[in-house]
Amino acid sequence: MRGIAHVTLVGNLTRDPELKQFSGGNSVCNLGVAVNSSTKDASGQWVEKPNYFTVKVFGAQGENCAKYLSKGRQVAVDGRLNYDSWEAQDGSKRSTVDIIADTVMFIGGQGEGGGASSGGRSDRDQAPAKSGGDSDFRDIDFEDEDDIPF
Repeated sequence: MRGIAHVTLVGNLTRDPELKQFSGGNSVCNLGVAVNSSTKDASGQWVEKPNYFTVKVFGAQGENCAKYLSKGRQVAVDGRLNYDSWEAQDGSKRSTVDIIADTVMFIGGQGEGGGASSGGRSDRDQAPAKSGGDSDFRDIDFEDEDDIPF
């Protein structure tokens, strides 16, 4: 039986995206994402606790993340957990748990750093999330906006 290691998180980038290109044209973008949680301390007061995650975004979606995102920007990530272990040069054993992103949604506008945007997204924010390019994102002419039911 296979287990489930699905992750959905919304947080802010702790640093600018880091894009790495591999031979053969493949690429990966590393994102640092912080998500705050609230816990009660010993005195019963609520305290914010930051949780830090490394998110890996592959292919064209990773290239779009590197192009359009920057430190402080809020993102929503949907993906899976990935455990990796290795032996360091000093002989010690090391391990990490990363998130391999299936989708990354850009939330808020450029430079806002937080808060979900309420429409009015620019073309820059609507970068394609799939490697299929811009063909999935066509301009729609609604002719008369008064007929739009929303």
